[in-house]
Amino acid sequence: MYHGPIVVTLLYVTLYYAFQIHIMRVKGRLVSEYKARGEKFDRYFGQDRHMLAADRIQLNMLEHMPVFLVLLWMSAVFVDPMFATVVGGIYTAARALYPFLMGDRLGRGIRPRILIATVTGYLAIVAFVGGLVWKMVTAG
Repeated sequence: MYHGPIVVTLLYVTLYYAFQIHIMRVKGRLVSEYKARGEKFDRYFGQDRHMLAADRIQLNMLEHMPVFLVLLWMSAVFVDPMFATVVGGIYTAARALYPFLMGDRLGRGIRPRILIATVTGYLAIVAFVGGLVWKMVTAG
């Protein structure tokens, strides 16, 4: 009955750890690049734009993780597992697109194309909340 939400949850968690691995890869590459130039890489105060982008990708996902997972499972249990699967799948796909839409380095401003992933994510959250409210109102 809950196969869909389970798959979405596992994909989401896998994506989260893929972003963690991305951070480690970027950090490793930057340490090597800085060392080759005779500079010391400062992970937290250096403000390297590539490191900032990798952090932003992962931290943005982490910021939204509790809300997404709670609403996904509340929707699966109280609204409909298929509804939760579809909306959760869309949300997870948008989250997977986020790094490609942002690019590999954080610039001075936010690229407008990032709104594709961001707006899609917020619409999915609104759909979850709307489904739950609708269920409460119509449950009588």
